[in-house]
Amino acid sequence: MQKRRKLGRGVAVVGAGMSKFGMFKDKDSKDLFAEAFTEMLSSVDKGADPNDIDALYLGNFTNDFFMHQGHWGPIISDLIGLAPKPATRTEGACASSALAFREGVFAIASGFYDVVLVGGVEEMSKRTTEEVTEGLALATVPYEGKVGFTFPGVFGALATAYFERYGATREHLMNVTIKSHNNARLNSKAQFNLSIRDLMNSRIERAKKKGEPVPTWADEKDFLRDLRANPVIAWPMHLYDCCPISDGAACILLVAEEIAKNFTDNPLYVAGIGQGSGRGLHAAEDITYFEATRYAAQEAYGMSGLKPEDIQFSEVHDCFSMAEIVHLEDLGFFKPGEGYKAVEEGLTRLDGPKPINTSGGLKCKGHPVGATGASQLYEVWKQLRVEAGERQVPIKDLRVGAAHNLGGTGGTCTFTILERR
Repeated sequence: MQKRRKLGRGVAVVGAGMSKFGMFKDKDSKDLFAEAFTEMLSSVDKGADPNDIDALYLGNFTNDFFMHQGHWGPIISDLIGLAPKPATRTEGACASSALAFREGVFAIASGFYDVVLVGGVEEMSKRTTEEVTEGLALATVPYEGKVGFTFPGVFGALATAYFERYGATREHLMNVTIKSHNNARLNSKAQFNLSIRDLMNSRIERAKKKGEPVPTWADEKDFLRDLRANPVIAWPMHLYDCCPISDGAACILLVAEEIAKNFTDNPLYVAGIGQGSGRGLHAAEDITYFEATRYAAQEAYGMSGLKPEDIQFSEVHDCFSMAEIVHLEDLGFFKPGEGYKAVEEGLTRLDGPKPINTSGGLKCKGHPVGATGASQLYEVWKQLRVEAGERQVPIKDLRVGAAHNLGGTGGTCTFTILERR
């Protein structure tokens, strides 16, 4: 039985910013963070003075490997004029900036700081696919990484086990992919802001222009079934089940609850925050769920006093389409074995009762690993403030949103609940 934990004082989100995600040969990590930081400052309704920021917590997984440059906390601190104030880098693989957020919350809740900047950045596109795979594999469990069990294989194994137990098929993974692309189509900052139908039609038009045989796909699923368009990566994972290599940054301004109205009349509040750790798949009792996610969710629900049914929408860590289905269940939104059915029935669509990954998720928005956790919270910020434009969740009185972030093979998982009061 987990304790019901509480913060020493309340913490509010008063600003958020995010760069466009993608592969940018002409931009580096500093350019990307500057873009996110500039938007964050402009998002604070009553304005914010950077000189009032007491500290920086920055998530970055492995620019050390990707860019041969470490020590990113003070590099970014210097960039935004924060030095000589403290800057701390957090690392939790793909959950690195969710940990930065968590540490920033604790720093304010302790009473030590009043205004804290949290965020994340990653620059991956300057390396080949093979090199990026090697860099990401640094987050695998050593026993698994040494035998080449990298992340597509991990989630392929998870999907195979899940299919065997619950009767899901590749067709159900396609439902996730199609939904994610439909949402990303409405997100100008997404790396792939095209629907599967857009991609399919583009391939058809290209074939016509080149005088090549014109594909005769009947619909999106027909396109995704075609191995020429959607080859196998690690069965049952195909190309369009996988997130891309990405560059990007995101940041969030946190303040003590009692001063939040000095920055905006519409702050968001940290209602619940949880973190769990997990074992590698070789030691897991069951590979159809993530014990760390379940632990983190219970901690956040306990702190907030809320239940899964109270969460009106959520960003979840869909590094692969199969991951989204499992996380829906681990977070308590649907019972084990029911997640894939919920997606098939349209329950997680933008206009459904439980919208999931309104941003397009990691799958389409992009996954610059050190920035992902902060970018998920950026989406929650946009939705709860009713500023998400075409992808705005159409639920009346939208008040509670959440973000789930996973690092490694589930070794680090966080769940954060924000609310508008």
